Amino acid sequence: MSFQDAIKTCFNKYVDFTGRARRSEFWYWVLFTFLVGIVASIIDAILGTRSSSGTGLIGGLADLALLLPSLAVGARRLHDTGRSGWWLLLWFLCVIGWIILIVWQCLDSHPDNKYGPSPKGYSGGPGQGGYGQGGYGQPGGGYPPPSGPDYGQPGAGGYGQPPQAPPSSGPDYGEPPPPPPAQGPSGS
Repeated sequence: MSFQDAIKTCFNKYVDFTGRARRSEFWYWVLFTFLVGIVASIIDAILGTRSSSGTGLIGGLADLALLLPSLAVGARRLHDTGRSGWWLLLWFLCVIGWIILIVWQCLDSHPDNKYGPSPKGYSGGPGQGGYGQGGYGQPGGGYPPPSGPDYGQPGAGGYGQPPQAPPSSGPDYGEPPPPPPAQGPSGS
């Protein structure tokens, strides 16, 4: 998701606390609110509307306008990791709650859950490429296991990588790469 798409989505879902939000949508929104705060602070300094506490009229209005969509995208992001949006209340636990929320919001999307389908397209069904299922990056889904040693990976012969969404186009990763072109006798 691009920066513009994330901002557009967050404004379209201004107070929509249902569904899920990808990491890119959430973190682009955080970047957007940070940039809006800087611009509002500069405008407050130019207009002289900053109070003695450091907050200004424009900054306060911007914060108020962005509060509900920030809460909504935060709840949707927690839904994407399989958690309730009520966990946003951890912000009130000062540093410990902030650290826990930041870690959760950095986690990757889960497969389909009670909050809706995965925004990354993981279906979560057996053999469909969801987490813990066969698919790209897991034994039995997409390519044969390596013929060499196991390298201590669980699953006896699997790659041990997290699943990845299949590429939209390109080579079949189950096939070996084509041989390089033969060179002539002169080596060129």
